[in-house]
Amino acid sequence: MSQSAARVTADADRLEAAADQAIAVCGGDVRSALKAMIVANEFLESEVSELMKAVSRAYVRGRFQTYSG
Repeated sequence: MSQSAARVTADADRLEAAADQAIAVCGGDVRSALKAMIVANEFLESEVSELMKAVSRAYVRGRFQTYSG
């Protein structure tokens, strides 16, 4: 098995384990697990949006320097 195929398999196994864990935490109810994931995703999207706004304001004010390699 190639290294990339092994990585894909490992990622799939990790994803399956995470899904099983989320379902178990929700008492075996897949619908509840999905709702929890949607709420968590919306929270994270909100956090990213707020961080992007903060970085944009700081960048405009010259607090961040561009990377010149």
